[in-house]
Amino acid sequence: MAEEQRTLKHEKWMSEALNLAASALSRGVFPVGCVLVSGDLIVGSGVRSHTMSGDVNELDHAEVCALRDWIERGRPLGHGNNTDITAYCNLEPCLMCLGALILNGIKRIVYAYEDVMGGATGLDFLRPMTGAAGKVGCLFNDNLYAKSHVEILGGVKRKESLAFFKRFFSDPAQSYWRNSLLYKYTLELS
Repeated sequence: MAEEQRTLKHEKWMSEALNLAASALSRGVFPVGCVLVSGDLIVGSGVRSHTMSGDVNELDHAEVCALRDWIERGRPLGHGNNTDITAYCNLEPCLMCLGALILNGIKRIVYAYEDVMGGATGLDFLRPMTGAAGKVGCLFNDNLYAKSHVEILGGVKRKESLAFFKRFFSDPAQSYWRNSLLYKYTLELS
């Protein structure tokens, strides 16, 4: 029963992220939405922006925009503290977004569709990632990311999210990530 309730909860909040993604898609923007949830409240939300020809940057990802929204609202919480916040993203977070979520104390990340090109949730943070690792030896065990213990769940409402990306990549007017690995992977899925 508890597992079923958890699944329904994840689906409810992922639907909110998908609503944001649908809004972005309707404006011709790469369809990614993210909501930060504490208890039964959305405490931050964001959509991907700046993906249209002539206005592209790789900083305004949905997760970063949701974190900014949460911070600008004064970091409101529904219940408890940062450990009670779950990020719901309809696309697997990239390295930048995963790092930003971790650095802001988000301990749970739920995503819908895997980003085969740039998704970072499968990275091994226990392994040294810098050339300095050999110089710091046993100090590496205090690595900020390795100590984070982030809970990650993928595939929630995957089919719905995949449909948005198929629509986006099938639009001949879209050039964002055209012919990328994500583009090819998405359009080859049935």
